[in-house]
Amino acid sequence: MNSLPRPAPDWALFLDFDGTLVELEDHPDKVTLPPGMAPRLRHLQAAFNDAVAIVSGRALADLEGLLDPLRLPLAGLHGLERRDARGCVHRDERDREGLDAVRDAIAGFVNARPGLYAEDKGGTVALHWRGAPEREHEVAAFLERQRRQLGDGFHIQGGKQVFELKPVGRDKGRVVREFMAEAPFAGRTPVFIGDDRTDEDAFTAVNALGGVSIRVGEHHPDTAASATLSSVAATLDWLDRLPQELPTTTPDRT
Repeated sequence: MNSLPRPAPDWALFLDFDGTLVELEDHPDKVTLPPGMAPRLRHLQAAFNDAVAIVSGRALADLEGLLDPLRLPLAGLHGLERRDARGCVHRDERDREGLDAVRDAIAGFVNARPGLYAEDKGGTVALHWRGAPEREHEVAAFLERQRRQLGDGFHIQGGKQVFELKPVGRDKGRVVREFMAEAPFAGRTPVFIGDDRTDEDAFTAVNALGGVSIRVGEHHPDTAASATLSSVAATLDWLDRLPQELPTTTPDRT
């Protein structure tokens, strides 16, 4: 695992949300934007010429509500939804209706088991078992049965005490590559910061692009990340220091 690199003016920052910018909560609805987050993100936008984006598993509308009035480029549902730097929204609508076949079954499963929570995001459904950790294997087996019913167009994405049923072919790595093909990100060095298994595709993508991948939390031996930050607090502290640590150009006196 490498040490954190010195920042460069040509960086393009891609930031996960839950577990990276904000602490994880028992329920996603309990998360609020901490004081000082808006000016922090504005300073980063100014330092990196607007090349800053949030890439999250949350729905795009959820991110917009939490970050209002900030107007950052955003990606939600692991890339199924994306708002680019111009404000144009791109949505992958494939198989969104296909989930209707299992929504009722998931709701009934959760209602019969205290401690579980189903987060229906429209294009994906996440089943959280943080409140009932003893049910992890039961939840995994149940959701796999639903996936088989839907067919090969869906897969299960694991996360921190959550399993998410989602269409195949979209992930955070792909959405980072899409951003990197557009202004203001094109031609820059991508830097992705995330904390979960859902961020591994992005780590792999930025590594392939010659960028920097940073995992938040304890080092995991199977991560593709090239560096770590110990916690959300450490991440915010590091982000706050980036604008001041950027190299300054020396005037040419020749």
